[in-house]
Amino acid sequence: MGHPLSDGGRQLERRAWPHVIPFFAFPPEIRRVIYTTNALESLNARIRKIIKTRGHFPNDDAATKLIWLALRNISAAWSRSSPAWRPAMNPFAILYGDRFIQPTI
Repeated sequence: MGHPLSDGGRQLERRAWPHVIPFFAFPPEIRRVIYTTNALESLNARIRKIIKTRGHFPNDDAATKLIWLALRNISAAWSRSSPAWRPAMNPFAILYGDRFIQPTI
């Protein structure tokens, strides 16, 4: 049996590999936070739905206001942070101490 990827897939994998390698330099806790995208995908889907329902906008300001209101309403329903975030806070603080302010949870 051959490689599960086609020739094009293998070429794509080889071209993308230099961009993937730096990801593995992070500790596993940070990698878990980086590749956990369900929350972001959910947020984007909800914003897209609101924009699609609204239709067109008379100007950029109207679109910005609608997105801001949507984010405000969506974030009001958030009750907890990602379970992967707590274990990642210490590695973030070690690697980026000058930029990382540890929140009080």
